[in-house]
Amino acid sequence: MVIMDIQDKKQYEEDLSLKLFIVLSRALQSIKKRVEEDIKCLGLNPTEFAVLELIYSKGDQPIQKIGEKVLIASSSITYVVDKLEKKNLIERKPCPKDRRITYAAITSEGTELMNKVFPKYRAAIQEICDGLDFNEKTVLIQ
Repeated sequence: MVIMDIQDKKQYEEDLSLKLFIVLSRALQSIKKRVEEDIKCLGLNPTEFAVLELIYSKGDQPIQKIGEKVLIASSSITYVVDKLEKKNLIERKPCPKDRRITYAAITSEGTELMNKVFPKYRAAIQEICDGLDFNEKTVLIQ
């Protein structure tokens, strides 16, 4: 029976934490690469897809709040919204109650695109995560 002293146990836990960090980083890179390849085929970049998916899933969003919801810099939001607007996938709508707020809303073309591709996207993510059972996914989320 191997007995670890407190210092050895601390070192082992630190090493394990570093290994976990590396494994999770590599897993994220692998998942992002696979998803980015699928998204590129749509003529979108990952940021554009994230914004479009947010609006598709959650409805009209104040442009000022999109950045914090999809984890991109607020300085990039206008650029991304402009690009999606030029592709006729979203449109800007003024807030009827507060002129300072403008919403990003999905267009019928954007909805049509997402109705076609989102089920495939969900299935691809499920396939990527298929090696994990329900409990493992729940633990990783926590």
